[in-house]
Parts: sequence; structure tokens; C-alpha cells
Amino acid sequence: MPEPGSAPGLVDVARRWAETLADTKGVSLPKEQLEQLLLGVVKDAVRTEPDHQPAVRRFSKLYSASPIGIALADPNGTIVEANIALGKLLGCRPAALRGRGIPDLGSADHDVARLRNALSQLMTAGRPTQQERLLLTHSEEGPLWVDVTLTDLPGDRPGSTYPVLMVADANEIHLLQEQLLHQNVHDPLTGLPNATAFGNALEAALAGSGDEQIALVYLDVDGFKVINDGLGAGVGDQVLRGVAKKLTSVFTGRHDGSVARLSGDGFAVLLRGDFTPPEVIALVEQALEELVEPIYLGGHGIGVSASAGIVVRAVADGGPEDLLRAAEIALHRAKEAGKAQWMLFDPELDARDRGRYQLGAVIAGALENGEFSLIYQPTVKLANPDQLAAVNAGLRWSHPEKGELDSDEFYPLAQVTGMTIPLGRWLLAESLAATARWRNRFGEAAPDVCVRLPNRLAIEPDLVLLVKEQLDRHSLPAQALRLCTDRESVLDPNGEVLDSFAVLADLGAQLVLTISGSDDLELIPRHRLPVRHVILSGAVVDALADGEDEADVRHLCQLVARAKELKLRIGAEGVHNHEQAERLRRYGVLAARGSFVADSATGDEVDELIERHTDMTGSVHGPR
Repeated sequence: MPEPGSAPGLVDVARRWAETLADTKGVSLPKEQLEQLLLGVVKDAVRTEPDHQPAVRRFSKLYSASPIGIALADPNGTIVEANIALGKLLGCRPAALRGRGIPDLGSADHDVARLRNALSQLMTAGRPTQQERLLLTHSEEGPLWVDVTLTDLPGDRPGSTYPVLMVADANEIHLLQEQLLHQNVHDPLTGLPNATAFGNALEAALAGSGDEQIALVYLDVDGFKVINDGLGAGVGDQVLRGVAKKLTSVFTGRHDGSVARLSGDGFAVLLRGDFTPPEVIALVEQALEELVEPIYLGGHGIGVSASAGIVVRAVADGGPEDLLRAAEIALHRAKEAGKAQWMLFDPELDARDRGRYQLGAVIAGALENGEFSLIYQPTVKLANPDQLAAVNAGLRWSHPEKGELDSDEFYPLAQVTGMTIPLGRWLLAESLAATARWRNRFGEAAPDVCVRLPNRLAIEPDLVLLVKEQLDRHSLPAQALRLCTDRESVLDPNGEVLDSFAVLADLGAQLVLTISGSDDLELIPRHRLPVRHVILSGAVVDALADGEDEADVRHLCQLVARAKELKLRIGAEGVHNHEQAERLRRYGVLAARGSFVADSATGDEVDELIERHTDMTGSVHGPR
């Protein structure tokens, strides 16, 4: 039974009209009457079958007006109809698409293959395609990025289906996404790959064959801050673009080379393939020579130098962290060696450096654990070596494994780890505590203490406060302290040495400058340094160790004469024997220290040393 309200089914209609035609009571029906009966059958049948025409009209309107391109195909995937939107998207009339296979719309071979595979999956396994992005061919503009969906519609016969391709324009979206992706992995200033992209490239390179060689080069522009600050950031940017262009011209196209900008004025080069260290070094030297050639910007011919760290090794010899660390170490060594040069990573040297860095890392603990102590060296008057002019105080580290370490072995490490200030504060505190002890014991005969300031302590803005705190703590006059610095600290642009020394001189502290030649000596009048003593050091002293070369003597005499003009007392350090001491005395040097007098004395020994000199002279100071 049909459901209430529904039209009678075709079977019921057929059955009813069959009974009507059969029940003629043996009378033949005229033709007209039979036609009327059959017409009734047709009318019933039409009323019974659902009316598909409205649905067909709705589909046709949607198909025609859709902004999405649609192609209807036969079971073989040949297009039989395409809408206006698809024709417009592909730059042709819809009729031109009829007869073409759906896969043939793909732009490249892999796009054709993907469409063919999707059509096969649809027709054999009934699996519609999820939206997929690929390239179709525009008749005039070439490849076009689109999002495609391939599905099916039921056919006229039960169980039959027909493929339908739906296409949405994704070209602008895809290009925008590509642009954003490019920006994420490229440096906006130079257009080179950035640090993220370089890291990905390095990992991909290290995943290659173990027989391949890989080279990593780190380059830093030397003194770029001078260009940036002196000529402006705009010029600095153009210089960096020029550097990028020159590096690219040297390295790309060779050994699968790529160049990246890591940060600021830092660049990296990655090479892989079959090569030797000398071949990589030759490329680096070529790049450094190219960079020196001036770039003309705004009337300025600007050439730059660069330092480079090079690592060459087999792909299988470790991970990216090891390679990056090795390149950083090699670059650091190149800069330490004077910049404007390259340095090849040396595993043996690295092993020694690791020991140094481990040493630097434990300085804080060593200071807390009492492993540091003061070491003293007397400065004596050359006219009478029994008279003390001062006692120089320095630091010594009694390392539990490495033994006794002098300051030149750990101060550079302290500079890196930020421990220079704590060490300097401890040195001042302990040396002034010793000075207070000497004054209590020897009275006016007690010597001054001389402390050499490491660079980081000399440029410390709070140097005056540190010194004054310790002087007050031990109730000492500032005159009891001599503070020694050098050329590097005086000229350090990051420091406040000149201001600090001016205040310390006003307090009464005696200031000392270590010099090795006339240029150092002239810093005193040029910067109006309130220095009272100068100490000759290095070659000017060593030159008189074994004899008296005329040029060396002339140089020494010039220094002594100029020091007298500036009303400075002149001394020397590193004097090894009495003959050398006598030559220095003869040419005007007043005091000296070194092994010709005595080796260093510890805290326990220094009091005995002072007492011995006091006993021999009856006075420590004498004229200073």
C-alpha cells in the first residue's frame, strides 16, 4: 500500500488498468475508446513518477552560475561538459574543454599523474578526492595553482556513476603562502637564507652519504660597527648587501655551495661534495680578497675585511652541534689572531681549549673554596737593591689538579666568564689587608703595595668605589696603594679609566702606567693622565738582557729623558740578571723587579722578605 498522501505506485496503476481492459464482457472496444483508456494509463503513470524536471533545472542553474569551475565527464574521465567558471579559470571557452581527459588538464607530469591516480581511485574504489592543490595549465598564463576535488554523480542506469571535477582558484593564496614562507626562511635585507633555513640545510646535508665531505665556513665582517656608526645604518645595510653578493658569487655553483646571513654582520657558507681543505681555504681566501675591494657608496669607497672560521670533515663525523661549535671556535681564533684572516679548525687545539674553558667555568667555585692566594714580588731600587720601592701583589690559583696557576693563565678566562670583577675585588681586599698588617708591624718602614688592574677591572665604572671601600675598611691612606694599568685599558672605548684615575689621584692613590715605547708614554700628556710612575716592559727591557745594542740603548735613553721631562719616576719589570739591572740603572731606570732580586713570595713569606730588607737598610722606603 502506498503511504497516505502519496501518489499510487506504478504497479498498482498497472494492475488497475489491466483489470479495466480485461473486463469488457466479451465486447470488442472501438479504437477511440481504447485510445481513451490508454491515455488514462499514461496520465496515471505521469502522476505516479516523481517530476525530476525541477531538480534538473536547479542543478543546471547551480552548474552554470557556480564560481567554482566544474567539468562533467564520462566513466572514462573524458570531459563532456564544462561550465563557464572553468573556462574562465583556464582561459578558454568551455566548449574547448570537451573531449579532453581530466588528467590532461595537469600542468606538469606529476600533476597529470596525480589526477590520473585520483580518477582511478574514484572509479575503481569509489574514493572521492579530498581537496588537493596542484597546477593546471592556463591557455595564456601557463601554470596555475588550484584546489581540485574529484567526486562522482549517479548515472541514468542503476549503479552507474560519472566523474565530476571541481576546481577553485588558489593561485593568489598559494603565492602569498609561498611569499610568507620565503620571508620566514630568508633574510629580508640581503635575500639570503636566514639562520633557520641554514640550520635545515645543514641537517639535510649531514643526512647524506657518509663518503661525502662537508665544509662549514663562518665569516664576520671586521669592525662593521665603525661603518654603521660612522656612515649611518643605511650605508651599513648597503655594505651588507654588497658582502652578500660577493660571497654568493664566490661560493655558489661550487661544491653545491650555499650562503646564509645568520645575524648582524655574520654569514655562513655550506659546501658539500668531494673536496680537500686546501680547496676550501682557496675559496675563502678568494672571498676575503673580494671583500677588500671597495664598494662605492655616496662618494665613499668602502672596503671591508672579514674573519673566517673553517671546518672540513666527512659527513659521518658527528652531528650539527659539533660542526657549528667547531666553526664558532675557529672563527673566534681567527679574531683573536688579529682578524682579517681565516683559521682552520684544529681538533688537537680544540681539546686543549676545552681544558681551558673547563678551567674558566670553575673560577667562581675556586674563589669561594679558598683556592686563590696572593703572590708578591718586590720592586727594589737599582741604586741599592737592598731597598724596597714597593711590593707588587698578584693572584695565584692553587688548582687541585693542575697545580699552581699564574694570573696570565686564568685572567683571560675570567674575562670571558665575568669573574674578573670578583677576582679583582678579592685581590684589592687581600692586598690592602696585607698592607695594613705591614704598617702595623713595620710602621713607616712598610712598603706600598702595587696592584696591576686587569682590563675589565680597570674600565669598571665602580672602580673608585671598590678601591675606596677597601681603603676605608682597612683604615689605610690612599697613598699606600699603587694602581697599575696599561695602554689597552686607557684606550678602551667602553671604559671610564680617565675619569676613574682622575678621582683616584685626587684621593691620593699613586697611579702607574706600563709602557713599551714612546707611543705609550705619550698617552700621559695627551690624555692628562695623573700618573706618577711608568714601568718599562717587554722588548725595551729584554733588549738589554745580553748586551747593549746601540739602537736599543738610544731608544731606552729617549724614553728615560722624556719620562724625566714629564716628571715621572721610571722603573722596569722582567729583569732577569744583575748585569741587565746594572745596564738599566746606568741609563736612568730607578727601580726594577724580576728574578734578579727574588722569585715571588707567598703570603707567609712576604713579611720575612720585608723584614729582611728592613734589617739590611734600617728603612724600607728611602727616596721613591
